Amino acid sequence: MRMIFCGTPDFAVPALRELKNAGHDIQLVISMPDKPKGRKGEPTPCPVREEALRLGLPTYTPEKFNTDEVYEKIRGISPEIIIVTAYGKIIPKRVLELPKYGCVNEHASILPAYRGAAPIQWAVLDGCEKTGVTIMQMGEGLDDGDIISVCEIPIEKDETSDSLFDKLAEEGAKLLVNTLGEIESGKAVRTPQPKESTTAYARMITKADGQIDWSKSAAELERFVRGMNSWPGAYTKLDGKTLKIWKAEVSAEDSGCGPGTVAKAGKDGLFVQTGNGLLELLEVQLEGKKRMGFADFLRGNKVEELTKLG
Repeated sequence: MRMIFCGTPDFAVPALRELKNAGHDIQLVISMPDKPKGRKGEPTPCPVREEALRLGLPTYTPEKFNTDEVYEKIRGISPEIIIVTAYGKIIPKRVLELPKYGCVNEHASILPAYRGAAPIQWAVLDGCEKTGVTIMQMGEGLDDGDIISVCEIPIEKDETSDSLFDKLAEEGAKLLVNTLGEIESGKAVRTPQPKESTTAYARMITKADGQIDWSKSAAELERFVRGMNSWPGAYTKLDGKTLKIWKAEVSAEDSGCGPGTVAKAGKDGLFVQTGNGLLELLEVQLEGKKRMGFADFLRGNKVEELTKLG
């Protein structure tokens, strides 16, 4: 199909690649503008634009989407369909109505659960047993368009947001290509969503969200560590310095210490009291240092029992 692809982060790259490999006529790739990176602050393309350039596809990075310029550019291409995958901007109604098959969105959850910007992280944070990808017909609302197809995958016990991100990106790309075949052949079935989501809105995660609340249970915090991996990372403070926790396990015992207190620190492990149970810290990273296992960390840093983290 003759199409325009809108996407920005790593998650959307497999979809763009699969569409190209499937022989679709990608007339234009629209993504967010280049951002300064590195010490020199040189403009750097987002992952989707970088992949588009590698594939030899034309790119477009408007600062604003809802403008006459963008509308006329899209209208001039006359796409049969517009694909949107984690683009980051709202698509106005007049653009939604331009293509023959409308605009189709790839969303990383089993809708109507986890509408919003960060469905992958919230699925891990909430302890879901499964999640997936939904291909939907875009409407004017937020992730509430008609469902065309869905794939499901289990969330493993040691799943991090990063590992789940990669799985969903690959499975979603395959689902998208298959669904486009059904749309083009007229076999696609569109199922309206209920007005209300079955979960809370999956709002964007911020850096501040990574701060650990030690009053929560060890089970909640173990999920929190996985859900915040790799950005922004689950962090606390140790002697005034930021301590990131990359991997942790739940210990059923309690120490009787207050939440956030180091209950044990030695050859048997590094254990912190939570609101319910101990959290064993397996991989940590102190501000300005490398990520390391607890044994290596304790060899280079003195952490006494009853030290307070916060």
